[in-house]
Amino acid sequence: MQLLDGKKTSNDIKNEIAAEVEKMKQNGEKVPHLAAVIVGNDGASLTYVGSKVKACERVGFESTLVKMPSTTSEMELLKKIEELNQNDDIDGFIVQLPLPEQIDTQKVIEAIDPSKDVDGFHPENFGKMALDMTTFIPATPFGILELLERYNVETAGKHTVVIGRSHIVGRPMSILMGRKGFPGNSTVTLTHSHTKNINQITTQADIIITALGVPNYLKAEMIKDDAVVIDVGITRVADDTTEKGYKITGDVDFENVSKKASFITPVPGGVGPMTIAMLLKNTLLAREQRKFKK
Repeated sequence: MQLLDGKKTSNDIKNEIAAEVEKMKQNGEKVPHLAAVIVGNDGASLTYVGSKVKACERVGFESTLVKMPSTTSEMELLKKIEELNQNDDIDGFIVQLPLPEQIDTQKVIEAIDPSKDVDGFHPENFGKMALDMTTFIPATPFGILELLERYNVETAGKHTVVIGRSHIVGRPMSILMGRKGFPGNSTVTLTHSHTKNINQITTQADIIITALGVPNYLKAEMIKDDAVVIDVGITRVADDTTEKGYKITGDVDFENVSKKASFITPVPGGVGPMTIAMLLKNTLLAREQRKFKK
């Protein structure tokens, strides 16, 4: 069994990006600038945004954190997004999800300028991704592709089963794994809450990508020997023995599944760190595209 080490790989990517930024500085060019908008004070969201800002500093990006109260109206948020769209100094920005219930998430995503949408959630970017056109790939799927590529995991002709059909992970992964090229050329099955006899499907899978958010859902008897297992689940499970009072748990029963898998991502330290690294990569791409636009 080989560990798909997202922590190590994400550090490699950050070092590569930092080297690019250093070149930009030496050439007297503007460095990439990422902004993040957070509405309210959800603990997990604040942690994620904090990590994104820290990662920007590490690679030499400029970053801006826009904090708005949980009482923010949809109109106020849309106005802030328009400001960021118009601000030439900002190359890319994200709006941290989830948003408070008074705000329509889809409306917010559609308000972001697609050329600054480094999360890759805008319908224009999602459509381009589905058509194999150059665009921003959502950071988590992009991170999974990068792990498969750097560890040289064979995907052509393989049966990939994706568990979960969210717009952020499951749906894009099902499209990306079936596209031409590497990683891709898989035969893809997309499973979800209405799928019957899921065990029959997962036991035939060469590659399983699970993004459900159900701790320890994927058991050893649900996979075949030497399957590749990618765990996107991140759930805080109460645990009194830890200092924080919880531990981060994935969708995969790691202890038992890892004994049968050929490659597996740990949680934490697997897909999570990759997501932030690919957000930085998308911001670098956004900067390069904007440079050529002018």
